[in-house]
Amino acid sequence: MRLACVLGLAVVLGGCQNGRFDWERMLAQRKATPFTASSVFANGIAMQQPPRGTVPREERLGPSALTLGEVAGVDVNELPLPVTHELFLRGQNRFGIFCAACHGVLGDGRSEVAKNMSLRPPPSLHEPRIAALADGRLFSVVTYGYGMMPSYAWALPVRDRWAVVLYVRALERSQRCALADLPPEVRREAEPWLN
Repeated sequence: MRLACVLGLAVVLGGCQNGRFDWERMLAQRKATPFTASSVFANGIAMQQPPRGTVPREERLGPSALTLGEVAGVDVNELPLPVTHELFLRGQNRFGIFCAACHGVLGDGRSEVAKNMSLRPPPSLHEPRIAALADGRLFSVVTYGYGMMPSYAWALPVRDRWAVVLYVRALERSQRCALADLPPEVRREAEPWLN
């Protein structure tokens, strides 16, 4: 028994260097995070395009516009997927689960969570500066996070992230639409709600 304890202690101490375990050194090491500067690369940017011929680890869905939201470093302006009712409903569902808690069900930044975020409340997705962003930039924000917002790549596959972008665009349009612009049957349905 004593021999086993001594051997176990030797193994543990063998993993130490200067009084620190290897895993502690790994946690404290320098690292590059998305959207930060880097002295490692000639262009000074930490996020680099994958080398030619590599396959994205997330999904094999096609060109970089689909998986990165950009082509040759420029954000795409339109969804690289066919817009379908199914994709819209998926975006509505995923937005309700992952985004509405902070951004509100209308995307206006009004929610119970937002009321308690005094440091940096989530913005309204209808603000002109956000509405002016390219679809690919919104996709990148969902993928990598931005400011206080974390990445949702862990929870939303590529297709679902694009579905969320589609739904955000629909929310934006819904908040700018005048009643007179609606088709007559939709206008009749909406009028009781607005009075």
